[in-house]
Amino acid sequence: MKVGIAQFASDPDDLDANFELHKDWITQARREGVEFLLLPELSLTGHYGALRLLDFAMPRTDPRLIALSQLAGDMIICPGFIEEGPAAQFYNTTAVLRAGELVTLHRKINLPNYGKLDEGKHYASGRFVDTWAIDEQWQLGLLICADAWNPALVHLACLHGATLLACPVSSGIEAVGEEFDNPAGWARTMKFYSVMYGLPSMMANRTGREGDLTFWGGSRIIDPFGKLLALAGSEPELITATLTYDTLRRARYALPTVRDSNIALIHRETTRLIDSLGVPDVVRRP
Repeated sequence: MKVGIAQFASDPDDLDANFELHKDWITQARREGVEFLLLPELSLTGHYGALRLLDFAMPRTDPRLIALSQLAGDMIICPGFIEEGPAAQFYNTTAVLRAGELVTLHRKINLPNYGKLDEGKHYASGRFVDTWAIDEQWQLGLLICADAWNPALVHLACLHGATLLACPVSSGIEAVGEEFDNPAGWARTMKFYSVMYGLPSMMANRTGREGDLTFWGGSRIIDPFGKLLALAGSEPELITATLTYDTLRRARYALPTVRDSNIALIHRETTRLIDSLGVPDVVRRP
C-alpha cells in the first residue's frame, strides 16, 4: 500500500482557503498514486482555529468534507477538523473518508492543558479507541497528537488489531517548554511504537507559525522494524512510502508483543485500580 503525508501550514482565520489547500494536496497525492493520505491535526482549521470555534465547527457529514473525498476518488484521506457533535458538543476530530463517504472518525481523547496548550477549554474529550479495516490486511489505528503520549491508548489500538498506526499532530517547538525537545520526543516515540508493536507508523505535523507557536514539520513514515522510510523537513511537502504487509509479519513473528499481551490481567488490574481509587464510570456513547 502506498501511503502519503501532506505537511503544510493552515490558516486559522480562513476556513475556505484551507479547503482549497486540501484540494491541491489531494490532487498531488492522487497524481502520485497514494492510496492512504494522512493530513495534520486540525488541518482544516489550523491549530488556533479553536479561537473561532463557533464559526469553524462542522458536522461530520458536512458537504465540504464529502466533496474532498469525492475529489480523492478511491484514495483514503484523513483530514482534521472541529466537529460539532450532538447537543452542541465540540471535538478535535480526524475523519477517515473514502469514495465520497465518511467511514469512521477519531475524536481526540487526551486534551493537553499544559505549557502553551489549553485544548480542554475548547473541546470535549473523545471516549473510544477504535480501529478500521482498510482491507483484509491493513487495520487502521488512528490517534491524535497527545493521544500518543498515553501509551495505554496505543496498546489498546494494537490489541484491537491495528496494523497501521496513524498520528496527525500539531507540534510546536515552544508548546511544552524550553527543556522539552518536541522534535526529538516525537522521533523517539514513533520509532518506539513501531518497534514495540511491529507495525508501520505515520506522524503528520504542520509547518509555519501560528500565534506564539512555531511548527517544525518533521512528518515521518516508519516501518515495523523502526526503519525510517520517509522524513519531511520544515517546509510544506508531500512524503510517500510503500508499506508491505510481509514486513509486518516478519516483525511480529520476531517480537510478538501483541501476541503475548495478557488482556485478562490488564483488565483485572485496571478494574482493581479503579475500584481502589473510586474513579467514576463516565463512559457513554454520544
